[in-house]
Amino acid sequence: MAYDEDLANRLREATSAERGVTEKRMFGGLAFLIHGHLAVSASGRGGLLLRVDPAKADALLSEPHVRPFVMRGRELNGWLHVDTDKIDDANFERLVNHGIAYARSLPPK
Repeated sequence: MAYDEDLANRLREATSAERGVTEKRMFGGLAFLIHGHLAVSASGRGGLLLRVDPAKADALLSEPHVRPFVMRGRELNGWLHVDTDKIDDANFERLVNHGIAYARSLPPK
């Protein structure tokens, strides 16, 4: 499945004020990296791939429409999948901001 172009455009808008943002095709989707670190992606599986502080992941997983991101049968700590078609704009922005904040907290590559 190809990533959702409308979702990619929403992510471009949400990350446009950040310095050091690049786009890269990754994991079958379109990733938005900040200083080389993945913050958020329009997933090739549909929805949003979100990288967050692992210490905050459990709290976010308790929210509806958020589940662990699984790669090759393994859940990745701090990586989440969000069903974006089931959340409102405010929650979309809030979740994307978690990814941006975590990527921003890491040293540049």
